[in-house]
Amino acid sequence: MFKYLIFINVLFWLSLGTKAQDNVANFTDLVPFVTTPWEVIEEMLDMAKVTEDDYIIDLGSGDGRILILAAKKFGTKGLGIEIDKDLVREAFELAIKEGVEDLVDFKQGDLFELDFSKATVLTLYLFPDINLKLRPKIWEMPSGTRVISHRFDMGDWEPTETRTIELADGKKHTVFLWVIP
Repeated sequence: MFKYLIFINVLFWLSLGTKAQDNVANFTDLVPFVTTPWEVIEEMLDMAKVTEDDYIIDLGSGDGRILILAAKKFGTKGLGIEIDKDLVREAFELAIKEGVEDLVDFKQGDLFELDFSKATVLTLYLFPDINLKLRPKIWEMPSGTRVISHRFDMGDWEPTETRTIELADGKKHTVFLWVIP
């Protein structure tokens, strides 16, 4: 019951948009930042067949690692949207450290207000209910856009491909790929 109440609380704060962070003493307690392991990111980029011609939008970009790895490996440009201003700052710092600051951009904002139509690849690591809430907007994206989600699916929308990656620590991670028809 307690986990359910926290989840409802998270959805409430996300629905408030970018001002939500300023209204809570410790925003990360409500929307936990959980990194995607590097090996899982590699698998995500492989599944999406990312190239330098792609433009990736990462919803809930955290420390920016997905975009930064894609930029380093393929020269891919991208935009990360993150509600936590401290994580946006961290992402910029990591992009500069890795020498890809000219390829990636990070913005603090509400992912529900973002126009994703420029993306050729959309990445997500969000709660299942948030994925479902975003789904109608995702379905409006151009044909051929690849959507990659770490861990959580899109309800009854069947993925084009699903992979499970087992890491050295024994933890398994599922990655889903959809292609907009």
